[in-house]
Amino acid sequence: MIHNVFDYTANGLDGKPVHLSRYRGHVLLIVNTASACGYTPQYQGLEQIYKEEAARGLVVLGFPCNQFGRQEPGDSAEIGAFCEKNYGVTFPLFEKIDVNGLDAHPLFKHLEHAAPGVLGTEFIKWNFTKFLIRKNGTVFKRYAPATKPEEMRADIATLLAE
Repeated sequence: MIHNVFDYTANGLDGKPVHLSRYRGHVLLIVNTASACGYTPQYQGLEQIYKEEAARGLVVLGFPCNQFGRQEPGDSAEIGAFCEKNYGVTFPLFEKIDVNGLDAHPLFKHLEHAAPGVLGTEFIKWNFTKFLIRKNGTVFKRYAPATKPEEMRADIATLLAE
């Protein structure tokens, strides 16, 4: 039985499996991303928080998804190049996945169940839905796509201090 995010594996942009247990003891900010979304400029805020808080134990994990308006049409190489060139992204990015439906990645099925959205709905409504994860791998909170990364600073600081 899977109890927390550290029990999952996902493929990095290079196609190699990444066991999320490698991030045990870190605070994680897991985000479903897209390169052609109105929220795409949030990459800049995510990267800024990552750079500022990585030394204290924060890791941002980006999971590209093409399920919302087909706003992530590229392959892994195109996604990585776009994020680096346009936003200087250095935090880990993963292969494109589904976050909803029958083919949803098991990690996101877990996140949706552990932290339902508005009115208890579990499915993700759009790109840049964010999940903040405690150092022990349990979900602390879910944030809406419109929530800017800087608006999560207080919660991130609280978890880093635990």
